[in-house]
Amino acid sequence: MKYDFVAIGDVTTDCFIKLKEAEELTNHGVLELCMPFGTKLPFESATEVVAVGNAANAAVGVARVGLKSALVAHVGGDQNGKNCLAALTERGVSTEYVAIHNEMRTNYHYVLQHGAERTILIKHEAYPYALPAFSEPPLWLYVTSLPEGTLEYQKAIAKYAKDNNVKLAFQPGTYQLEMTDELKDMYAVSEIFFCNKEEAQGILKTEEGDIKKLMEGIKTMGPKIVVVTDGRNGSNILESDGSAWHLPMYPDPAPPVSRTGAGDATACTTVAYLIKGLAPRDALARGLINSAAGVQAIHVQLGTLTDADVEDWYAKRPVDFIATQL
Repeated sequence: MKYDFVAIGDVTTDCFIKLKEAEELTNHGVLELCMPFGTKLPFESATEVVAVGNAANAAVGVARVGLKSALVAHVGGDQNGKNCLAALTERGVSTEYVAIHNEMRTNYHYVLQHGAERTILIKHEAYPYALPAFSEPPLWLYVTSLPEGTLEYQKAIAKYAKDNNVKLAFQPGTYQLEMTDELKDMYAVSEIFFCNKEEAQGILKTEEGDIKKLMEGIKTMGPKIVVVTDGRNGSNILESDGSAWHLPMYPDPAPPVSRTGAGDATACTTVAYLIKGLAPRDALARGLINSAAGVQAIHVQLGTLTDADVEDWYAKRPVDFIATQL
């Protein structure tokens, strides 16, 4: 099968632990989650969500809007791995390229949830990362969070995209953001790139606050289209023709349940609507709608919309939910 979209990254099960006794402090210049230490702490609830992670979230989001989607990832031979494979299949994502390692465990992460925000305790299993033999090159590859020790793997992904004329979307995770120079080939072949304002400043090693200048700086590294989000200030896109646009947040229909995966919903939906032929700023608008819907569930995968629902939300959008040129 020729896939429209193949996401590359890890898959995991997230256990959301909703805390009762915690507070947010900024004593050290960063937001910290604080709880009493050396005691027993009651929690409100614990909820498992299987087959998640940046790449899995993206693959599911794209499948939900009607495109042929697959995931390149790794699972162990445990029950957790079987549950992840079953969930992906149920959610419309092909597991053809998910490798099963019978003697290994499947990733399992703990999410400490406080209000709509969270802190995630992560541990990536050391899988043998290698590109699968694709039966046909997909239309798009979507590369997102990968762990330490995968640099050669990521270089191979960039080379495959270049050699096979495959469009590539890049939404770097924590470790990738620390390897900007090493991943220059990935930036160079990217059709579209996603990050937030603070990440853009880190990539460019600058304190520049002008979003348009940040996007232009990243564009010099290779991506044809650049998206830089800015929290409640909205999102911004620099298109391949050099025009820059700002979109406000789509208003939350109700207080968010959890913002876990909101950025994944924005990015993957934007790519999906580029595949469907929309202009980049119009595709981003759909991404912001899907993100607003996704945060109404405990995990974005459980809240994102179908194509018909995205268009229904768009038709009913507020009058000020429009792209304005920067």
